[in-house]
Amino acid sequence: MIETFIENIINFFQTKTGGAILFVLIIVATFFLVRIFKRVFKKNVLDDVLNSNDSTNYAFFQHIITASIYIAGFGTAMYMIPSLRAFSASLLAGAGIFAVAIGFASQKAFSNIISGLFIVIFKPFRVNDRLMIDANIAGVVEDITLRHTVLRNYENHRVVIPNALMSDKVLVNADLVDAKVCKFILFKVDYKTDLKQAIKIIQDLAQSHPLTVDNRDEEAIKDNAPIVAVRATSWGDYSITLRASVWAKDAADGFTITCDLNESVKEAFDEAGIEIPRGITLR
Repeated sequence: MIETFIENIINFFQTKTGGAILFVLIIVATFFLVRIFKRVFKKNVLDDVLNSNDSTNYAFFQHIITASIYIAGFGTAMYMIPSLRAFSASLLAGAGIFAVAIGFASQKAFSNIISGLFIVIFKPFRVNDRLMIDANIAGVVEDITLRHTVLRNYENHRVVIPNALMSDKVLVNADLVDAKVCKFILFKVDYKTDLKQAIKIIQDLAQSHPLTVDNRDEEAIKDNAPIVAVRATSWGDYSITLRASVWAKDAADGFTITCDLNESVKEAFDEAGIEIPRGITLR
């Protein structure tokens, strides 16, 4: 029914001068539309081109859209002439195939865009959050674009990860809900060691560290529980392992506390005559 309606309209214009007028108007409108598009496109992206000093992508998309407008306009105009209908139909069909090809080629791009929107909406992580991905990529989220997420790792390198990949990964977010961390710091002492003395040394040094956080609740404070709990967790072949549970406001402070305690506890153990076992080398 629609095809018949279109045929009647075309026949109407062909029997009069209206067909030729319409043909000219379509051509003029095509050139006018291309000119308007170039002007708007140039005005909207000029600042970005100047800032990035890379106009390759902008020029590429401009040429594609301009060519699409010309194909659609000229194909429609030529369809008004019976002798050129077959050619115009092929032209428009080619444009349709081109559009389908672009659609298939940009499936991954659209997947990244949708994943980026989900990240922004559901917020599994945000800018400035500290992430660990697959236990081998760690860093601070620097930017979340529609296509990818940029992480700045601890060597100041940028790791660019597509949003679709980020949505499928298991992430460890150190800043989600609560940034506080509990660091388990291990110390090994000889079997001859006075454990109470070693535990007291570790507790005193850990609790006096300026970055240590008192994470006790009211009940623990009432029971006079220590700020830092130190417990003997295991017996080894040559040593007993003592574990200090130290709270810090974030992972960075926790790392600093760990490094400082490793140094200060070693010095305190040396002064107290507490040996750190080295094991036995078999010959």
